[in-house]
Amino acid sequence: MDVSGSYILLFVVGLVIGSFLNVCILRIPRGESIIRPGSRCLQCKTPIFWFDNVPLLSFIRLRARCRWCGGKISWRYPLVECLNGVSYLGIVCKFGWTRSALVYALFLSLLLVVTMIDLDHFVIPDVITLPGLVIGFFAAVFILPVGWTGSLPGIALGGGIPWMLAAVSPYLFGKEGLGGGDIKFLAMIGAFLGWEHVCMTLFLASCAGAMVGIGLMAFRDMERGQYLPFAPFLSAGAVASLFFYQELLGMYESVFLY
Repeated sequence: MDVSGSYILLFVVGLVIGSFLNVCILRIPRGESIIRPGSRCLQCKTPIFWFDNVPLLSFIRLRARCRWCGGKISWRYPLVECLNGVSYLGIVCKFGWTRSALVYALFLSLLLVVTMIDLDHFVIPDVITLPGLVIGFFAAVFILPVGWTGSLPGIALGGGIPWMLAAVSPYLFGKEGLGGGDIKFLAMIGAFLGWEHVCMTLFLASCAGAMVGIGLMAFRDMERGQYLPFAPFLSAGAVASLFFYQELLGMYESVFLY
């Protein structure tokens, strides 16, 4: 298979796995099995046959409607599939066809699931972050370049910084800061990427979250004191740090240190 064919196949694999991620995003917050029953229309509960469950293509062919009841299919389904496929392509372009790339692909899929669940429910399930933390640590020990000497401090720092912020927030701001889910999520990120990336992730997430919050309040789409889901910002910061850490560090030093 030539290079272009390999990338096309990789994108298709990303779409297929992205379709499974949609199942996880929908069912995990409800406490439902991600294996059984098979996919069903959310409106009429009719089982979705395989030919109507082809990632991306079925959405286009059915014009975002259920074949049986005509109910609307959310654009989120093809979006998650495409994001997962594109993320896999980006990982391979950055890290090559390596074992590390395989681990990072899993990592980005976990970020995607957590992001969407937090956007929908303002919750980050332990069933994702705690196993993800363990997987990240063992992957760091045996596969990833960060090694256990970077992963272990990453877990400690990733969990420690937000824990301290959560502890002091009621005294400084009169309300709870980061939730327990955010603490475990950042610890999971630290397990995969190490302590340096944790610092970069939290810095980027805080800046982006502040800017978005200020913007929403300026347009009166959010009231002062209202909470924003923080996992999407942590995920975006982690992805940016994974791909562009050195470039971002150079920009930070040029702005703040010189």
